[in-house]
Amino acid sequence: MQRRALLIQMTRRDFEQRYVGSMAGWLWGLIHPLMLLLSWTFVFAICMKVEAPKGALTQSYVLYLLAGYLPWALFQETVLRSANSLVENANLITKTVFPSEILPISMFFSSLIHHAFTLALLVIAIGLTEQHFSLKLAILPAYTFLIGLFAVGLGWVAAGLQVYIRDAAQVASLLLNHLWFWLTPVMIHEEYYPPEFRFLLDYNPMAYVVRAYRTRLLSSNWPDPGEFAVIAGCSVATFVLGGLFFRQLKRGFADVL
Repeated sequence: MQRRALLIQMTRRDFEQRYVGSMAGWLWGLIHPLMLLLSWTFVFAICMKVEAPKGALTQSYVLYLLAGYLPWALFQETVLRSANSLVENANLITKTVFPSEILPISMFFSSLIHHAFTLALLVIAIGLTEQHFSLKLAILPAYTFLIGLFAVGLGWVAAGLQVYIRDAAQVASLLLNHLWFWLTPVMIHEEYYPPEFRFLLDYNPMAYVVRAYRTRLLSSNWPDPGEFAVIAGCSVATFVLGGLFFRQLKRGFADVL
């Protein structure tokens, strides 16, 4: 119970710190995704007139892009913010008996609030433009939960390494922004990857997650059991292994920080 209360407190603290001193406060959590939707519509739909790729579940490239970007943004933000979470809260770890493993988890829940805002706007946009709404959207939180397990597991690894190697966060940012992102079919449809590189998508858990999010948001299809099993297996394994790795490194945190 104490850890749950502490987790809630840390999540609230992190979310409020983002908007401390601003007049709009938490409303920025709605303004940012709304501007993202409007700006992408202007750039891709009005200026560039980009059409959705063949095989997409919608004719709108903007909706196609946002449906795939949502899970990636939640994953990326959780991992990258977790990487610096221990160093930024060193005073808590060195001066008190503090469960440091809670920090990456609170990063996920704080990012999840923004995710929920953006998801709500996207569902409304899909309903208004595509006249589509499926009750199978109720399955989506299961995938969001698995993203959390996967992201927190990697976040523990990145945060633990950052304590000892202060370049770890930069390496994580480099890998996620300039490599992993482009190996995930967020902006590019899977059919457009060269055949000799397409096998990489089969070994990328986030490719399965992006595909699943798009299917839940843009169609009424039932989840693919095999696809869900891959996502669940990778997420649980990463969460467990990341937790064990973090526990080993945790013993020296107070001395190094």
